Parts: sequence; C-alpha cells; structure tokens
Amino acid sequence: MAARMRLGVACGFAIGAAVAVQARINGALGARLADGIAAAVVSFGTGLVLVLIAFAVSGRLRGGLALVRAALADRRLRRWQLLGGLCGAFFVASQGLTVAAIGVTAFMVAVVAGQLVSSLVVDRLGLAPSGRTPVTPPRAVAAALAVGAVFLASSAEAGGAPAGLALPEQVRDAPPLLLVALPALAGVGLAWQQAVNGRVGAVGGPGAATLINFTVGFAALVALESVVVLAVGAPGALPAEPWLYLGGAIGVAFIGLGAVTVRWIGVLLLGLTSVAGQLVASVALDLFVPGGPGVTVRATVGCALILVALLLATWPRQGQSLADRSS
Repeated sequence: MAARMRLGVACGFAIGAAVAVQARINGALGARLADGIAAAVVSFGTGLVLVLIAFAVSGRLRGGLALVRAALADRRLRRWQLLGGLCGAFFVASQGLTVAAIGVTAFMVAVVAGQLVSSLVVDRLGLAPSGRTPVTPPRAVAAALAVGAVFLASSAEAGGAPAGLALPEQVRDAPPLLLVALPALAGVGLAWQQAVNGRVGAVGGPGAATLINFTVGFAALVALESVVVLAVGAPGALPAEPWLYLGGAIGVAFIGLGAVTVRWIGVLLLGLTSVAGQLVASVALDLFVPGGPGVTVRATVGCALILVALLLATWPRQGQSLADRSS
C-alpha cells in the first residue's frame, strides 16, 4: 500500500474514533439538557469559537480564507460548495428527530447505507478533489459488507429511545418509512459534505474548510433549535462539567483532518475507514469506560467485517497498482 494511502487510512480511522468519542460526549450533554439538538448547537458553537480564535491569531489561516474568496470570484469554487456544514446540521437534526422513534440500530444502518452508497456515486462523479474513481465490484461489495457489519454490531445494542432527545409527539406518529428515510438522506449528505469540504480545503486549506463548515452548520442548527424551543420548550440548564463541552474541539479536529484526507483516498475509503474507526472505538469505549454495556460477540464480528470491507476497497484492480490508485 502506498505511503499516502496508508496515511489516509490511518487518518480515516482517527476520524472515526473521534466521532465515537464525540458522540458519547454530545449524548451525555443532550441527556443533561433534555434536548439533543441543543447539545449539537453547543457543540457546533464551541467548535466555531475555537476556530474563530485560531483565525484571529493566524494570518496564514486568514490568507486561506482569502484564497477561497478569490476562487469564488473566478469560479474555481461554486457557492454551493460552501454549504457542506448544512449536511452536518441535517445529520444531528435527523438524529434528534428519529432515533427515539426508530431505535439506534435502524438509525445507524440507514446512515451508513446512505453514506456509503452516496460515496460510490460521489467518487464516480469526481465531486471530491481526489478525482473520478470508477464503481468496481470490490468497491461495491465493500460498501454492502460495511452496511452488514454496522447492522450486526449495532443490533447487539439495546434499542429504544435514548435519554435527552427533544422529540415532538407528531414525529412519533409519522410513517416508519419516512423516519428511516431521514437518516438515510443524512448519510447521503455526509458523503457530499466530505467531498465539498475537500474541495474548499484544496483551495484554502483545512482551516478555511473547517471555519466555513462550522459557520454554516451552526447557523442552521440555531434556526432549527429555535423551532424546537417553540414546539417543546427550552432545554435544561447548562451543566458545570468541563468535559461535556469537548465535543466541539473534537469536531474541529476531524472536520479539518477529513478535508485533507478525502484528497488522498476519496470519499468511499474515507467513509469506510471512519466507520471502521468508529466501530473499533465504540467497542473500546464499551470495554474500558466504567459503567459501559460491555462488548458482545456481534460487535466484535462486526468490527472484523468492516476491516474485511476496507481490505476489499483498497485491493488493486487488475493491471493497476495501489501506488497508481493513490496518485
């Protein structure tokens, strides 16, 4: 495996592990606030503050933002390519609206299925800065195997409504197909988000991509939370524990890293490696965090299957070396 692809796969694993840790932190914050979307607003808001501080003290970061403006002016970038943060906002919104109604298993499988199928399409169309990548049988099988791995691993967990989600009663009465379609569409959006953030990062650097992502996502979430407050009331008081506010910093790290990594390995491999990292980190958290649910055989087998899927996706096509694929 070429050095750049090895580095990209390692970064994808790190991104997935960070997502798993962030989910635990934001989940705990949502439970304390009795409002999952409010927790996402806090997470995005703290992340945005950190990025703004970095831009205030770094002329190099501000220079990257100037490069993005110049690329918009000469149409090397389109304005719609700056809207990747909307997909992150839609993802957390779909989580807050549907997990309590359909359960964790259905939510995770729908998201991963949407994300990996969309990744194949995004790579095929060349929307990411890595260029066009054809849909080969090994890549298609890898995506399907990854969805099965997530289903197997997540089905070992207890379903039902997690604590702390603001869920209007009208949503519980919605058709089940619609409730499953929302996280699937959110997964489709995640692949597109990675692609367009990579485009912005290729022009202005990961800092500019991260700032734009957090600004757009935060604005969307504030608007959504305003609707939630009107519908179900204000969230609870902010807790005093500092660790509950680390989700934003973790998000800054993996959004910026993802904007770079997608240029090296493409959207599908980034999706596969991040899902693998998330599953492995989740198992580790369940094993070592006090009070966790423990590790099941299904979760362990699911992790093994996702690693097999990753090997399939990185297997070179006949007549083409891995070095060629990563060039």
